[in-house]
Amino acid sequence: MKILGIDPGFERLGIAILEKNCGDKKETVVFSECFKTSAKIEFPERLFLIGEKVKNIIKKYKPEVLSIETLFLTTNQKTVMHVSEARGVVMYECAKAGLKIFEASPPQIKIATTGYGRADKKQIIKMVKILVKIDDCKKSDDELDAIACALTAFAYLKS
Repeated sequence: MKILGIDPGFERLGIAILEKNCGDKKETVVFSECFKTSAKIEFPERLFLIGEKVKNIIKKYKPEVLSIETLFLTTNQKTVMHVSEARGVVMYECAKAGLKIFEASPPQIKIATTGYGRADKKQIIKMVKILVKIDDCKKSDDELDAIACALTAFAYLKS
């Protein structure tokens, strides 16, 4: 099974494709990156670029499930709205392609990766690097969060 993990954002979008075959003990990171859009372009264009990127990733890697992080409340309402719109674009492209959609809250991701629902960012990153083989050059928090999100779907969906 292949899962597309997404750490949503409109400036930086964490993207990961993880795969686990029958008999495999561990998930494999097939692809991951932090996709960035420029603040110099209009927001609707940024959403379009995000949608096109997700559509192309789906076409190339053919995942069966989207695992996307839910939003947590923050004091910056503009940021929350923009991130929620970016989530909507991602979910739309995935639904259009027929992917099953799994939403994971930050505590669910923390529990699935570290066993502790109040783990900090450093603990999550450390465990992601233990749970899956990953290049040392993969240092973007957004990219590692997308991998953690995909790992969470594997844990909850028992794949």
